[in-house]
Amino acid sequence: MPYKSIIVNLAVDAPPAAMVNVGVELAERFGAHLIGLAAADVPPLVATGDGMVYEGEIMQIQRTEIEKRLAELRAEFERLVPASITSEWRQAICGPTRLLSVFARAADLIVTGSGEGENIYRAVDIGSLALGAGRPVLVAASDIEHVPAKTVLVAWKDTREARRAMADALPFLAKANEVVVVTIDTDRDGSIRNSLVDVAVYLEHHGIKARTELISGEADGDRLLTFARSIHADLIVSGAYGHSRLREWAFGGVTRTLIEESGISRFMSY
Repeated sequence: MPYKSIIVNLAVDAPPAAMVNVGVELAERFGAHLIGLAAADVPPLVATGDGMVYEGEIMQIQRTEIEKRLAELRAEFERLVPASITSEWRQAICGPTRLLSVFARAADLIVTGSGEGENIYRAVDIGSLALGAGRPVLVAASDIEHVPAKTVLVAWKDTREARRAMADALPFLAKANEVVVVTIDTDRDGSIRNSLVDVAVYLEHHGIKARTELISGEADGDRLLTFARSIHADLIVSGAYGHSRLREWAFGGVTRTLIEESGISRFMSY
């Protein structure tokens, strides 16, 4: 299914032009409607040694500052989106992850930036977004204004999440110059090799010629990134959280490594 509606998230603490341009280029590439979105929230009460602090005037000042910043982002979005693209703007004073998860219902694809920070009131939690949005999430590499997706690496594992990601990414795969499906061979019974054959045939049925690669060793996000760089991939497609999120963050995992990466754009589905 083609992407006909794309959300681009603008972080309140980052210059917006690069992300708007990413959204514009993708909307032009896929003939999609573009939704600009931005959000931030006022932190709630905080506990101190003297008890709960509630300073209404300070909170109102913060709210006013957020409203001013959202207005600036809207103006920049509307200035940069050409008239040839249909577009609209959404904003709210709330956590950006929550707002994106709500308005995911209006889009085929969510696009956001890398390294927005750890303040959940002002920055997207990419892991939570991937888990809760019900839509694929494209995390653009830092300091870029378009996602070429000319060489796409599909990180394959025979799981529901990986199957979902590959199907969701078909519009990108169909336009790529090279598609490489790679898996880390952690078993010795041949099932992974058989699944790669099935994946290549599946993609061929969609008019996509892909080559397959096996990496020996234990499943490791750094090994995957090293291979991605060796083939000059500019987009990595992967399922999110094949293990539980708690296990990923406690012990490390491919999803965690990809979220922390910022040099290559990543496409995730759950």
